[in-house]
Amino acid sequence: MDRRQLFRLIAAAGLAPTLIREALANGSNPVQAGLRKITGLVFVNGKPGVEGMTIAPGDRVVTGPASEAVYVIGQDAFLQRAASEVRFPMDATGFLRILTGRLLSVFGKGEKRLFLPTATIGIRGTGCYIETGVGKTYFCLCYGTAEVIPSVAPQQREVISTKHHDHPLYIHGDATMPTSMVSAEVINHTDAELTLLESLVGRLPPFAGQDYRPY
Repeated sequence: MDRRQLFRLIAAAGLAPTLIREALANGSNPVQAGLRKITGLVFVNGKPGVEGMTIAPGDRVVTGPASEAVYVIGQDAFLQRAASEVRFPMDATGFLRILTGRLLSVFGKGEKRLFLPTATIGIRGTGCYIETGVGKTYFCLCYGTAEVIPSVAPQQREVISTKHHDHPLYIHGDATMPTSMVSAEVINHTDAELTLLESLVGRLPPFAGQDYRPY
């Protein structure tokens, strides 16, 4: 499956036609960094977000109900869903912190550390989807490698490598459970969305040469 076929599938799913046109026009060159698409209410550091606005270390991105934000930071791209709050620390404590909500991300080269309500995750050049819940966090490593360290049971750390949504997890915050990490199913994110995000940083996802799936 080539690049244009993949983008036609994204368009058929009704995802961000303006961004698709930009990606096709730019070929392998990434489009502009910053906020690329806003739906509904999006705030950056408490102020209304504007398309093209830069997201930098120290910033906080918040989406309102029925809202969504697509943004690019360097070689990383994000789709932040409704009612979500994500912070990008200015110091060396980590690359991002998800306080609440849902976030789909694709990352370029280099090691990064993500802080979730119930875990710390070290990633390198991966795609992943995170969804917070009451007492647990959903984590799907869509492809790549990640080290998952549950907050209540760091001794249960696990290094995960996947090619295509192979090992989604619920990471629980209950220290009385025999295991903090429980296998889950693929939920609430798609290959079309991952392809869109990768296109914004001039890449294709590693599953691009395989049969397209409706995840």
